Amino acid sequence: MTNPEPGLSPDPQPARTDALNVGVSMLTLVPGGMGGSETYARELTRQLGASSTVNATCYVNESARGFCDKTDEVVVPGLNGGASTLSRLATLARGIVNRKTILRMMRPMDVFHVPFTVPLPRPPRGTPFVQTLLDVQHLDLPELFGTLDKLYRKVFYEKAAREADAIVTISDFAKESIVNHLGIAAEKIFTAHLGVNAEEFTPNFGPRKNFIMYPARGWKHKNHTNLFEAMKLLETSNPELRLVLTGGALDTLSDIPENVEVRGLVPLAELRELYRDAACMVFPSLYEGFGLPPLEAMASGCPVASSTAGSLPEIVGDAAVLFDPEDPTAIASAIRTAIARSEELQELGLAQVRKFTWEHCAKVHEQAYRYALDQRSGAKTSA
Repeated sequence: MTNPEPGLSPDPQPARTDALNVGVSMLTLVPGGMGGSETYARELTRQLGASSTVNATCYVNESARGFCDKTDEVVVPGLNGGASTLSRLATLARGIVNRKTILRMMRPMDVFHVPFTVPLPRPPRGTPFVQTLLDVQHLDLPELFGTLDKLYRKVFYEKAAREADAIVTISDFAKESIVNHLGIAAEKIFTAHLGVNAEEFTPNFGPRKNFIMYPARGWKHKNHTNLFEAMKLLETSNPELRLVLTGGALDTLSDIPENVEVRGLVPLAELRELYRDAACMVFPSLYEGFGLPPLEAMASGCPVASSTAGSLPEIVGDAAVLFDPEDPTAIASAIRTAIARSEELQELGLAQVRKFTWEHCAKVHEQAYRYALDQRSGAKTSA
């Protein structure tokens, strides 16, 4: 439910008896610019809106008005979000300066949760705080981050994680990295695998077209460079096969082979059509805290060739052909193998997708909320 007037809290919906009141602060949200984390937040709030055990109120900036279509929503005026590091810092500065005003807009809550990692505003004093920390890529692959980005994450990711009463992350791989790098107790970290709404995808078991696809932004860790080298090898052995790239920031790529088509950002309907038609979806990423595209491809009946990096083996299981993302020859071989094993991988993929649901993801969040509440209550009792 969207706030009718900026700056005014909406009339609360009737609270469910004995339910946990959770304030979900998403003031750093940049609609359309946050990839899988945006999908996660949208689906989580939908699940919380349907919950009989959680009363959630979502707080968003002006540019994200209407994002929480299934949950009570309060729009905080004067904040607009921003995709760049400097824009994020500007949003943070305004949020920090206006913290008291923002907190006065918020309803009484049992738990304060930030799905986008950065606690804006800083939690109300004495309120249990839950942080979602999708990964610590800046610590696993520091060479991919500039000085300003690393400083930003040190202050707003790492410090907040150490202060949180509970942390939600999205894979056991990410949990292990958080424990190793930040020294946070494992019992404080809850793994909530992301989900796939399988009913929104239409699997194609019929003929598929002679192209492969890779849906990913043009970030360094997405490893387009080695994929391009693999496409040069495939041009010799499979001259008719082409690669279709989708995603933002692809204009940063260079040395693009002739058998590669760059489409950039495409409508959701077009992306799903590509999943249905492609001979294979290749995912050569060097790092993933989770990795939704392989599961979306599987839900569409598209065979998958996946990197062995990060969480990907945990997510794809035995339903994909795995390869070393640093080896173009291995990438090319895995693509050929995935296409050859299409029928087998389609069956395995649909079974794998059914293991990942947003309902389960939301239940793990509730466990984290109640753990945080218990931890804070226990601390008060001890004091």
